[in-house]
Amino acid sequence: MATGGEGVTLWYQREIPLSPRKRGCHYITDEIYSACNSELKNIKIGVANVRHIKHTSASIVLNENYDRTVLDDMEMMLNRLAPEDITYKHDLEGSDDMPAHVKAALMGSSVTLPITNGKFNLGTWQGVWLCEHRNHGGSRKLVVSINGLKK
Repeated sequence: MATGGEGVTLWYQREIPLSPRKRGCHYITDEIYSACNSELKNIKIGVANVRHIKHTSASIVLNENYDRTVLDDMEMMLNRLAPEDITYKHDLEGSDDMPAHVKAALMGSSVTLPITNGKFNLGTWQGVWLCEHRNHGGSRKLVVSINGLKK
C-alpha cells in the first residue's frame, strides 16, 4: 500500500468522450483507465475525480462490476422510480427526457476513485457505470481531474 509523504504533487485534467450507448447501465471503468493511463502511471498515491458527466440526462456511479444482471435490475428499478407514463410539465424533448433528468439527479454526476501506484484502488467487485437514461442519448463526455504524489 502506498503512503503519503514529501514529494511533488501532480495535477492533470482530461475530457473523455464516450460513444453513444443504448438506454441502460454500462461498465466504463476500463475506458476511463485507458484514456487516463498516461497520467495515472505517474501517480504514487492520489485521486481521480470523474468530475463530471457533461449531460443532465445521464449519470455515473460506482457499483457492482461483476454480475451483468445487476445492470438490468438497476435499469428496471430506475424505471419504476421515474416512469415515462406519467404526466410531466417538462415534455418538450420527448417522454423519456424528464424521467432521465430525475434518474440523473438520483444517481449523480461524479465519482471519486483512489489511485495507488498508478492504478485505481477499487474493491473486488467495484466499477464505474455510465447510466444512459435517454432512449437515444448520443455521445457523452466526462471530465476527469487527477491529482496526487508523483511516483
